[in-house]
Amino acid sequence: MMQTRTLPATDAGIKAAAALIAQGQLVAMPTETVYGLAGDARSGTAVARIFEAKGRPSFNPLIVHLPDVVAARDFVVWDDAADRLAQAFWPGPLTLVLPLREGAGLSPLVTAGQPSVALRVPAHPIARALLRACGAPLAAPSANPSGRISPTRAEHVRSGLEGRIAAILDAGACGVGVESTIVGLTGAPTLLRPGGLPVEAIEAALGAPLARPGAGGAITAPGQLASHYAPSAAMRLNADAPAPGEVLLGFGGAADARLNLSVAGDLVEAAANLFDYLHRLDASGARAIAVSPIPDTGLGRAINDRLRRAAAPRQP
Repeated sequence: MMQTRTLPATDAGIKAAAALIAQGQLVAMPTETVYGLAGDARSGTAVARIFEAKGRPSFNPLIVHLPDVVAARDFVVWDDAADRLAQAFWPGPLTLVLPLREGAGLSPLVTAGQPSVALRVPAHPIARALLRACGAPLAAPSANPSGRISPTRAEHVRSGLEGRIAAILDAGACGVGVESTIVGLTGAPTLLRPGGLPVEAIEAALGAPLARPGAGGAITAPGQLASHYAPSAAMRLNADAPAPGEVLLGFGGAADARLNLSVAGDLVEAAANLFDYLHRLDASGARAIAVSPIPDTGLGRAINDRLRRAAAPRQP
């Protein structure tokens, strides 16, 4: 096992992180959504190391992070819908899946062999500084073992990937707290994963509703596995009260909650707290977690998506 360094979110720390990535190593970087496990998306070796460190299935594609729209257009076939959404929401918690441009130079492992690629321009200033320092597209799935709770703090990364990666660039807690919303643009604009940007805002920018993918289709974007984001404890959703042996993850005015995602019923606050609180309950040794009902509107859609996948039967 290697030693996993902690780097400060300073010019020196960013420079050290960029040097490690240039050597083909992996660095956990902060974004506004969750911490990402960054490696050079052009390097098959670096991308293979991402899959190895996470224990991630090779059929599950990765998101490529870029510093700006100009850089993004070099890798894909751009269209009017992409331009409209990028102008409205980049940098920010939105990922676009677009047709891969011939000769783009990305490792085929990034796209899981598909003719499309997922791109994002993150808003976090440290992520943007690292992208500029690297001068390279960075593949960066969430920095956690595959299928487990996503990391919103450096200590979450260390608890899951200690000894498997070169460094963690520590910039404190992530502000959004759930992964990016993913929209497919290889055909009609399609919601592939709800996330940190509300669907309503995207549909308003497009002037039309997003399509939804059919059940049982191929994995075309990250976060589509049925079982994902899971704590060690069993989970029960839409619980009004905990059953014997359960601890309650509350929302709003829930009584008897061990932790409450937002006492005020604020979905933005709840999204920011979700993964951190699941990590805390996991670390406490809880064997079963009941979760209060969450409204299925706005960011509530992303929260409920993550909770359903966390509560799904575990894959062997």
